[in-house]
Amino acid sequence: MPTSYQAPTRGDTREAKKSVSQSTQSNIKRDAATVAELLKSKGGTVFSVAPSDTIATAVNILRDKKIGALVVTTSDGALAGILSERDIVRKLAETPGQTLPQLVSENMTENVITCAPDDTLVTVLRLMTEGKFRHMPVLADGKLHGMVTIGDVVTYRLQELEHEALQLKQMIVG
Repeated sequence: MPTSYQAPTRGDTREAKKSVSQSTQSNIKRDAATVAELLKSKGGTVFSVAPSDTIATAVNILRDKKIGALVVTTSDGALAGILSERDIVRKLAETPGQTLPQLVSENMTENVITCAPDDTLVTVLRLMTEGKFRHMPVLADGKLHGMVTIGDVVTYRLQELEHEALQLKQMIVG
């Protein structure tokens, strides 16, 4: 026992002050992660094509940018649809050898399910899983703010879980 240590005695009037450097409340995020948080780390870059572009144009962009879907926008930037690799593969099977000259407007998905920046990632993941799609444009006030993929959501959540596990481990170890 160090010589400077003095155990408390029965009549000790000193208040025992307990300090806590870490707690569950300080280390675990209480709020659910949102699309806006994901876009902060990912960025809001969105690649798009016009409805009048050909599938060949879209395929080249998908290849060059190494992405799986393009937002289809009108000349004023409004969302008109989405064109994914799946849409193109489906059309290739239906019209072999005739797909590349076709227009994006003839092959895009028009009824696009979108999300907002304040939507939780859990909600977005659920929508994507139930709808069996992997890309979701992010709209705020009718304007395109980004695109999230199921891979983005899963990766972000895994990083959160790893961070929480590390914080818990540090709390347990001291």
